Amino acid sequence: MISIRRSQDRGGANFGWLDSKHSFSFGSYYDPRHMGFSALRVINDDQVAPGGGFATHGHSNMEIISYVLEGEIAHKDSEGNVATLPPGEFQLMSAGSGIRHSEFNPSASKPLHFLQIWIEPNVVDKAPGYQQKAFGREQGLTLAVSPDGEAGSLVIKQDARLYQLLLDADTTAELPASTARKYYVHLISGELAIEGETLEPGDGAKIEGIGNLLMVAQQQAVKALVFDLP
Repeated sequence: MISIRRSQDRGGANFGWLDSKHSFSFGSYYDPRHMGFSALRVINDDQVAPGGGFATHGHSNMEIISYVLEGEIAHKDSEGNVATLPPGEFQLMSAGSGIRHSEFNPSASKPLHFLQIWIEPNVVDKAPGYQQKAFGREQGLTLAVSPDGEAGSLVIKQDARLYQLLLDADTTAELPASTARKYYVHLISGELAIEGETLEPGDGAKIEGIGNLLMVAQQQAVKALVFDLP
């Protein structure tokens, strides 16, 4: 079964410096039909104005992934991590027993566009952690996050995997799937066909009960994130 959440149906918030689209309930946006999917709790599509950002604030017991699409993130946290994330880079912050951090657009002229993703952990109150890595531009599915660090991926405290999907126009990728697992695809750019459905940028697909997951780029190159969830 596949269920599509169209980009235009997402919730959102606009604070001037931040224009955010919410795939699931978040902040002041609440929809009981969209509270997450399996352990996936948040996908926020955030556009941050030059010089804008999130002042220091706290999190606990959440695995928080940022994926930069345009611009840069300036990150600083209470564990002493100070970093800059350029386009194409993944950041995984394990909030664990508690961490405080800030995220800003350091540019005075260029916008920041990134995806903020929250995944609920399967263990709680562990030591906070920080990881950051780019996974290149290889075509097809590239494992970026896993519970065991497979293939150099970032390590998450959950039985979940996150893949970067890059496809040229008129090409395909296949993920060996299990009917016992759940899958979620968030399309960033291009047009992607899955199980007879076509996704447009910003669309999300909840997928259950499917053996192999075949993804077909249409007439445009595709960039997407693919989640393998318990």
